[in-house]
Amino acid sequence: MPDPVVALRNVSLERWMRDEYAYDLKNQIFSILEGRHQKQTRKAVLSEIDLEITRGEKVGVIGPNGAGKSTLLKTICGILYPTRGEVSTAGNIVPLLELGAGFDPDLPVVENIILYGVLLGSSRKVMIEKVPGVLEFAELQNYGSVPVKVLSSGMAARLGFAIATDVQPDILILDEVLSIGDEHFKQKCRRRLDRFWQEHVTVVIVSHELEFIRQACDRAIWLENGRVAFDGPAREAVARYLSAIERQAMEAIASLR
Repeated sequence: MPDPVVALRNVSLERWMRDEYAYDLKNQIFSILEGRHQKQTRKAVLSEIDLEITRGEKVGVIGPNGAGKSTLLKTICGILYPTRGEVSTAGNIVPLLELGAGFDPDLPVVENIILYGVLLGSSRKVMIEKVPGVLEFAELQNYGSVPVKVLSSGMAARLGFAIATDVQPDILILDEVLSIGDEHFKQKCRRRLDRFWQEHVTVVIVSHELEFIRQACDRAIWLENGRVAFDGPAREAVARYLSAIERQAMEAIASLR
């Protein structure tokens, strides 16, 4: 078996409960004085994840909201660090997570294209040459000289996708990018992504579009409450996940009777 380009060994990640972030110093002092203060709690977002992904594999990640899918991708990219366990990757990773999150809002669109591309591993010279194509794909030909902060969130997402998919990664990490823009732009995105499926690029994609996962991916990982519920052929993973959803729905209906 070839060496993995992504490997997670017994990875767990705990984070403070979101409610705890809402406390400011004043609230904490009053809660202590009034006897309402509770010890901060941590939640396991990922639990004991063991998986390997080899070069060229196309892997879908499925599961309900809050299952840990986006956290898994951020852990692979090194944005988040596991509380326990080890993560290793081999090759150039291009993450398409929160598209446009790395833009400088005060710089013009063209400068952001160059900067973003350089951060993803391209040279400044190459990115200057790519500017016209990126603007055309993002349908922002008339916005090259305006600050990014003028763009709508949808425009910024299109720009981020256009830049990130115009470089050549070893590992491509995608989080719900198929939902960008209107139907016209979604189809453009799918056609752009098709070339990665034709090449020896490793792709890990989170998507709620289960039919896409079933048809386009070799393998799928079903996450449930931060744990791997199933890891295997994409068609089987989707079938098992849908069966579980149907079973839960039937149990919920039965409980109402």
